[in-house]
Amino acid sequence: MVRTIIQLTEDQAKRLKERARKQRVSVSELVREGVDMVLKLGISDEELRRRAKEAVGFIRDVPDLSVNHDKYLAEAYAEKASE
Repeated sequence: MVRTIIQLTEDQAKRLKERARKQRVSVSELVREGVDMVLKLGISDEELRRRAKEAVGFIRDVPDLSVNHDKYLAEAYAEKASE
């Protein structure tokens, strides 16, 4: 295994620890599962860029956008997917 350092928001870390506790697995195991899911999706860089460009302009008047941008982007994708 390769040791990697990542940064999570406080909320992500809290929720990840809670999920790991409930599932009786390590946080590392959940992160590895998440990475596997992303890699299995096979979304190209071009597609990721297209989605990011599509999301531009969805979020307005959010004072903490620079801190919680990932959260708001995920919410925007979820809203778009449910349309």
